[in-house]
Amino acid sequence: MKIKLGLLFGLVFGLLDVLLMIPLNMPDKAVAMTGAFFGRFAIGFLIPNTSLPTPSWFRGLVVGLLISLPDAIITKAYAPILGIGMVGGILIGVISNELERRWRV
Repeated sequence: MKIKLGLLFGLVFGLLDVLLMIPLNMPDKAVAMTGAFFGRFAIGFLIPNTSLPTPSWFRGLVVGLLISLPDAIITKAYAPILGIGMVGGILIGVISNELERRWRV
């Protein structure tokens, strides 16, 4: 069940990030959007499938930060990439924990 939850979170977070990028002007936009999708997909997939001895929001924050950091360094767009990655990670961590608690996954 955690794998399915991770796939769902990954697809949703990846698509949301791509939608946020549509109005931006940049070279190789399709490549940038593809890379962003897979980075956000990794965040969404890993959070429910990662076990850390910390609160779920912190697990999401850590995964979101670690997966987003390489893209932020390469593009030098630290605030938007790290911000979306960490906030999205926190939200996915909290929602994932609540769903796991309710469904006893």
